[in-house]
Amino acid sequence: MTEYIQKVFTGERALFCARDLVLRDCTFDDGESPLKESGNIAAYSCLFRWKYPFWYCENIDVENATFYEMSRAGIWYTKNIRIKDSTVEAPKMFRRCDGIRLENVTFSNAAETLWSCKNVSLKNISASRGDYFMMNSEKIEVDGLTLVGNYSFDGAKNVVIRNSKLLTKDAFWNSENVTVYDSFISGEYLGWNSKNLTLVNCTVESLQGMCYIDNVKMVNCKTLNTTLAFEYSTADVEVTNGIDSVKNPTSGIIRAESIGEIIMENDRVDTSKTNIITKK
Repeated sequence: MTEYIQKVFTGERALFCARDLVLRDCTFDDGESPLKESGNIAAYSCLFRWKYPFWYCENIDVENATFYEMSRAGIWYTKNIRIKDSTVEAPKMFRRCDGIRLENVTFSNAAETLWSCKNVSLKNISASRGDYFMMNSEKIEVDGLTLVGNYSFDGAKNVVIRNSKLLTKDAFWNSENVTVYDSFISGEYLGWNSKNLTLVNCTVESLQGMCYIDNVKMVNCKTLNTTLAFEYSTADVEVTNGIDSVKNPTSGIIRAESIGEIIMENDRVDTSKTNIITKK
């Protein structure tokens, strides 16, 4: 393995097609695509200041790195990359990548991040300004995500999320096979046009949430300020407190401590297909 320590690299494709490198305390400054088409790279405590640092790469290991704003669109078409204990200021990170492991990473501008990726593992991740986070990605495992940004997980498939806090309008639209455990979700129009959305031990706040869903399941959940819920959805719902209002579910069962308003319109749905049970 070749090792570079405290080097500064500039110019386009500074280490193009590099193989079997260890980089320590290095800086990649002015110059696009410094490590394009590289493989078997370990980068420790490095600074990435310019665009497209890891495109068409494979087997990349990064720790304690800083990706500055101009390293935007930094990691595309790459296979098998691990990033740990790092800070990412750049938007549009990760596009069409396969095999991503992120742990203890902070994204200060996560717009359009992790698009069309697969086999993704996130642990202890903070993502701000994260509009369209994780769009059209699949085979995703998340444990500890704090996300602020709208339209997250649009079109995502086969997703498991645990111990997270999602402040995100229109989350999980057009998604399939999403399960969320022990998390807080706040945002309008949660889950529209999705299939197989399951929430377990979650707290949800959503105007017109969980509508137009083919099979929404809630187990031991709470709702806050949740109105006009479950419209045109097939539902199996267990809520331990009250729901402000429910409107026109297509079928299933809804259990809650109380429901402030139930709107069931015979000209819109077959009301006999839905069973609503409240304690109050």
